[in-house]
Amino acid sequence: MCENNFIERIKKICPQEKIICITNRALCPVPLEEKISFLLSQGFSKIILREKDLSEEEYKELLQRVLQTSTDAKEKIIVHNFYKIALEEKINALHVPLEVLKKMSDIERKSFATLGASCHSVEDALEAQKLGCTYILAGHIFPTDCKKGLAPRGLEFLQSVCSAVKIPVYALGGINERNATLTLENGAGGIAMMSALMR
Repeated sequence: MCENNFIERIKKICPQEKIICITNRALCPVPLEEKISFLLSQGFSKIILREKDLSEEEYKELLQRVLQTSTDAKEKIIVHNFYKIALEEKINALHVPLEVLKKMSDIERKSFATLGASCHSVEDALEAQKLGCTYILAGHIFPTDCKKGLAPRGLEFLQSVCSAVKIPVYALGGINERNATLTLENGAGGIAMMSALMR
């Protein structure tokens, strides 16, 4: 019930179609497939299956299990990093680090209707846009346990990225129901959340 209340509150601040969920099974008290099924049932349509610690083969096995959780999972899951797996599984949404994006061929990048990259500067954002991204994640905006010891880049950074590109910018890092509105007021096209949704 507590989880449902949190989701209802965050959806009043930012519609779920403007929220990117990022998975981290280490934070999740239930099996990840169960958590993803729940998020899909709540109307979330953008879920990055991140799980950075997995090998390519392990990631593929997890992805295949996740795709079985819901009939529309294939349209709502965003593959992270492993673009060849996304192509094999005919998933048209991909999120990659900028370095991986640069290594992909033009044909590979154009294979995805949804293509995102993580950006940490205005220069990163401009390059991601030039390489065909349809959105970017900009962060980290606020202090977060995921980046302990690293100073947040703040709202001024977010504002500068949003004004530099023409594609949607999703604010990432320490986003919660108390500060999400601030990111939208400073130009973000949406928000990205991991810890708050996984826990």
